[in-house]
Amino acid sequence: MTEAIRQGTLLWNPSQTFKQQTNLAHYMNWLKERKNLFFDHYEDLWKWSVTELEAFWATLWDYFSIRSSTPYRCVLSERKMPGARWFEGARLNYAEHVFRHVLPDAPAIISLSELRSMKEMSWQTLQDQVASFAAALKAAGIREGDRVAAYLPNVPEAVIAFLACASIGATWSSCSPDFGGPTVIDRFRQIEPSILLAVDGYRYGGKDFDRMPVVKQIQDAIPSLKQTVVLPYLSPNPDISRLNNAVFWEDFVGRHRRADLTFIHVPFEHPLWVLFSSGTTGLPKAIVQSHGGILIEHLKLCSFHYDLKPSDRFFWYTTTGWMMWNVLLGGLLVGATIVLYDGNPNYPHPEMLWEFADQTNITLFGTSANYLLACRSNNVQPNRKYRLEHLRSIGSTASPLPPEGFEWVYRNVKSDVWLNSCSGGTDVCTAIVGGTPLLPVYSGEIQGPLLGVNAKAFDENGHPVINDVGELVVTDPMPSMPIYFWNDANHERYLESYFRMYPNVWRHGDWIKFTDRGSCQIYGRSDSTINRGGVRIGTSEIYSAVEDGEDVKDSLVIDIDDGTGKLKMLLFVVLREGVRLDEELKNRIKRRVRENCSPRHVPDEIHEISEVPRTLNGKKLEVPLKRILMGVPVEKAVNSGVMANPESIHYFVQLAETLKRKS
Repeated sequence: MTEAIRQGTLLWNPSQTFKQQTNLAHYMNWLKERKNLFFDHYEDLWKWSVTELEAFWATLWDYFSIRSSTPYRCVLSERKMPGARWFEGARLNYAEHVFRHVLPDAPAIISLSELRSMKEMSWQTLQDQVASFAAALKAAGIREGDRVAAYLPNVPEAVIAFLACASIGATWSSCSPDFGGPTVIDRFRQIEPSILLAVDGYRYGGKDFDRMPVVKQIQDAIPSLKQTVVLPYLSPNPDISRLNNAVFWEDFVGRHRRADLTFIHVPFEHPLWVLFSSGTTGLPKAIVQSHGGILIEHLKLCSFHYDLKPSDRFFWYTTTGWMMWNVLLGGLLVGATIVLYDGNPNYPHPEMLWEFADQTNITLFGTSANYLLACRSNNVQPNRKYRLEHLRSIGSTASPLPPEGFEWVYRNVKSDVWLNSCSGGTDVCTAIVGGTPLLPVYSGEIQGPLLGVNAKAFDENGHPVINDVGELVVTDPMPSMPIYFWNDANHERYLESYFRMYPNVWRHGDWIKFTDRGSCQIYGRSDSTINRGGVRIGTSEIYSAVEDGEDVKDSLVIDIDDGTGKLKMLLFVVLREGVRLDEELKNRIKRRVRENCSPRHVPDEIHEISEVPRTLNGKKLEVPLKRILMGVPVEKAVNSGVMANPESIHYFVQLAETLKRKS
């Protein structure tokens, strides 16, 4: 390949041999032999999976041999949204399905971090440590439905603790230690956890970050906490004397080292974990997903759409604060080895993760679109240094991957790799559209909707459109959709989040275009949530950090595509009288965002404005202004009649013209 690869260029086409070896081909043969159902093409299988929704999910229950101590009464009590109830009557346990795969010849986990050398953990060791931690949780009084909050990095202990929680029916929730104290508190305080699992600090890019003051801050802000378990990570012996009722990890497990692993069977809709996804106002949404819904969805995702087998090594660059960490755990459900990394992906050199992939024989290398584009910008060429002979697939998500990203992968990583670009989110903890090993890969495009996901593009009137950009919607229920939001009276916020625009149809919040061949392209968020590296933070959280001082009176933040497929975060500030926007102030603002939100959400540019455009009822015009900056004519982007200060929009119109000239 010498010329630039254009949008829609065919880059990869699975061979017949490749297709025959996939889990999807095995499933289709199983349908033929067991259910007398014949499908020759993925498109036909997908149409059946969304038309005969109940029959499709019933076959997955049988195909994956899901264990339940009681039979389910029906697959789907009522095919509607919201209110769908799946597999009522079934009682099962997520962790039990992980430990169907105690394989003697393969590690369960391979891990590396900036603080620890590479290690392998066997399936038997994982099972033993989960048993010990589960026994310790029970001894500490943790019961079914109690919440366990984790402020931990992407290390084996986090996996162990989660599986222990799941085994006893406790409900898990995690944040990465690079989240600042207020951001963590806004999340964990909502769910009133009984116990906090915390790390003393972490290392990123060769720099150490002490988190003990933040742990103390979290403790003081959450009165429901009865105990804190501290994992020494940055230091072998951190000082925990200032913490309330704290104990070291090893002491917590203590005498439970020889415990047996047992599983409490819970109803299909029993809360497995709480994930957090921010809206543009108010506290982050506390999204509750179920044991059964996540189990059957992740079995489908990992087996059919990632094509993972027990011989595979499954890596995704993630933290415990991104839903891809939860998806990564799903690899254990199909017996694959999961590969963990904690640290800066470009430290000590930009090719670090590719070197890691080569050393560990990773077969599926998952990351963000921004990482692949950064490799391209830095002229990283893994195929010149590493063999990557086991690498079969590359996963990309978190933001749209443009044709330049596809081009870089096929020219600089591997010419015959399956590039699995996908999009979904925290709200469903899976992909809605993504990869399929039976279909070709076209530059800049996602292969299509996943099985059992009736995804469409809707116009503003709720009509499906093809070859045109519309709102990404799902018109039928999925098992992994939230069972509810925590402490959401009458499901008001749940309904507002997904069903306000199109009644009884899930609006996901992305712009999407489906092509007439079934593939699709994502055009970014249709709301104003800021998604960086898969970690989504509401603009209200950023405003809280930016305006937490004597210098900024008001602010506005917008994430836009800079024209190359990369997202650029622009922060606009209204300064207090006598304050000047110099480099010192810019650095001070960035530091507040870094410490109180996350390093990922530090703005790329900071601009001074005279006032923030607002509606008559005081709301900031984030979405209309984003559309203006992305080239939408002002008359189509905003109705000046609903604005309290219509003259304030002129600055953004002029900025849009400047951005257009630069692109």
